[in-house]
Amino acid sequence: MDVEPNDLLLFARIVEAGSFSRAAERVQLPKSTVSRRIALLEQRLGERLLQRTTRKLVVTEFGASLFEHARAVAEQVEAAGALAQHRQGAPSGKLRMSVPGDFANIGLHEVIARFIERYPAVSLEMDLSPRRVDLIAENYDIAIRMGDLPDDASLNARPINTEYFGLYAAPAYLGKHGLPEHPDDLPRHDLLCMLSRNGGAVPWMLTRGKQRWERPLQARLTANSPELLARIASRGAGIAGSSQTFAAPYLKTGELVRVLPEWDLPLASGWAVFPGRRLMPAKTRAFLDLMEETCREKGHRSLSGDGSPSLRPGAPDAPAPSPR
Repeated sequence: MDVEPNDLLLFARIVEAGSFSRAAERVQLPKSTVSRRIALLEQRLGERLLQRTTRKLVVTEFGASLFEHARAVAEQVEAAGALAQHRQGAPSGKLRMSVPGDFANIGLHEVIARFIERYPAVSLEMDLSPRRVDLIAENYDIAIRMGDLPDDASLNARPINTEYFGLYAAPAYLGKHGLPEHPDDLPRHDLLCMLSRNGGAVPWMLTRGKQRWERPLQARLTANSPELLARIASRGAGIAGSSQTFAAPYLKTGELVRVLPEWDLPLASGWAVFPGRRLMPAKTRAFLDLMEETCREKGHRSLSGDGSPSLRPGAPDAPAPSPR
């Protein structure tokens, strides 16, 4: 049976994207052409690969088996393209990134500026929305993510940094409402908390040595931006749980002070996440290497490893927290 490899590649793109429309955009073909080619492939094979409904696309049992072969074809095509790009030397093309807005504004702007100057053949597209993008289905090259990562063998990750979190408030707020002397005093205050992915406030789990304090809190404000929480707290609105990175400018000016300084919120690790290709595209490697170079120059803990292991939270080679 004569099966066209390009049709297998197209089938793999449809399954990865989850729809004919997104796959058509990714391969830059009309949706009608994509649909017709898959219909012809199904006729050649004599079995249906995809069940189409008005709401979703379902892969048949036979389609799931064929997808493993189709994905291998796609990986070989990507590897060949990446090899050609490596041999050309200079990175080129479009680098698509998903980055939390706070991190882009404070932690990444210098890297981006240097990358643009150093690699004129690469254009950057940055999504600063808080949503967690699907790197493979949406064709992103890199995503910057904070905290724990899901177990996903299709993705790789490099550690970027470790963020330390604590409680901060403006002297004016504390002068009016009093200084908490113990975490048990916190429920009587106006609390500014991080917004969880499921909605509601992220619980404050405070530790002091071997002591641990955790209690459900009623937040006056929840937001998915630690920088915004620190900024609002600096205006006297309440006690914020934020990172040292975003509180630092206000600590220098005296607009914020540390509350319960002997108690710490959990650390959060920063990661650069990217699709687990056999050969990393030159543009992706160039950006990650420049990020590592910039961290080294500033005396921060540098990135480690080459990103080759699949993404496994808590793996033996996961970064240990750096000393304060």
